[in-house]
Amino acid sequence: MGKLQQVTILGATGTIGINTLDVISVHSKRFTVFALTANNNVEGLFNQCLKFKPSYAVMLEENAAEQLFQKLQQAGSSTKVLNGMASLEFVSSHENTDIVMAAIVGAAGLKPAIAAAKAGKRILLANKETLVMAGSIFMEAVEEGGATLLPIDSEHNAIFQVMPNIKGKSLANRGVKKILLTASGGPFRTASLEELKRVTVKQALHHPNWVMGPKITIDSATMMNKGLEVIEAHWLFNASPDQIEVVVHPQSVIHSMVEYVDGSVLAQLGNPDMRTPIAYALGYPDRLESGVSSLDLFKIARLDFEVPDTQKFPSLRLAFDALKAGGNAAAIMNAANEVAVDAFINEKISFTDIPVLIEYVLEKSQIKQVTDIEMLISSDIEARIEAKAWMKRVA
Repeated sequence: MGKLQQVTILGATGTIGINTLDVISVHSKRFTVFALTANNNVEGLFNQCLKFKPSYAVMLEENAAEQLFQKLQQAGSSTKVLNGMASLEFVSSHENTDIVMAAIVGAAGLKPAIAAAKAGKRILLANKETLVMAGSIFMEAVEEGGATLLPIDSEHNAIFQVMPNIKGKSLANRGVKKILLTASGGPFRTASLEELKRVTVKQALHHPNWVMGPKITIDSATMMNKGLEVIEAHWLFNASPDQIEVVVHPQSVIHSMVEYVDGSVLAQLGNPDMRTPIAYALGYPDRLESGVSSLDLFKIARLDFEVPDTQKFPSLRLAFDALKAGGNAAAIMNAANEVAVDAFINEKISFTDIPVLIEYVLEKSQIKQVTDIEMLISSDIEARIEAKAWMKRVA
């Protein structure tokens, strides 16, 4: 079997982190946990540390780290507690780390993912913002560091599984015509524009198929989640905007498809459970037991497909626009969206205000070529300031 693979999980207390630990538990003779990290969920990380006994636990917030340290010390745990962004980068690039699950939600996941790439780690990428904000910089770091990049989003993982792995070649040179990204359509797929204006936070947080964190669930409801995935697909698979098509598929059974130049369309199917792509990426190129139940096609009985409605869900159009604009446009869009989603969850703006706010910030911002991470972080900060200024005016 060889030595145990040591896994660092960035965002261990979130949905992806919990599912990753679930898969690791099934394969304890193959994987062990090196480091677990969280933002401020002290109780969640404490319980995980007691069970998995990592060498390091990192809290982004200093006060949370102090609380965790006290609790672990009282429990007799030998896990070392660190805090801050530099500590996230430290465990991501540590010589003992073999695999990094990059599952921190939002812009906070960017720097540790790049640190892992530069250190040549196997990166299981679940953080959308790494590619959305800094696609060119991150992919360069992966190439230069000799890292292995495996996507965890069910859609990109599906594409990875059915696309020939010929590095550095265009889609046409791989015999691929286009990528078909499937989307559930979210909870409001059949809602009218009038109904969308009255959407509550509780309604938006109730996804019909997937169990996800609140931010991603709201993004799914606005279809911004799919927009972010379009930008990710561009970087992951060297695909131009016109080679990426979004297909609404309410059952979420086909996770995505690849159309080839000969007319063949290959699809990856499975029950909507994140343990499938996690197990695939952890074990790659081997297949591992994931704990997911078998797909019952007779129970499903039918598969439906629809064209996405960008009038009802303009966030998807805005993502395509940002991708075509290039430069820092996607980083600006992402920052505005994070502010808008947080404002909606806290009932400061309406559901239909989310894309209005994003479009406003994109129009007000200066689109520039990306030079380095600092420039992207500056664009992110400026976009957030602009977004908050808009909210003050409309509140």
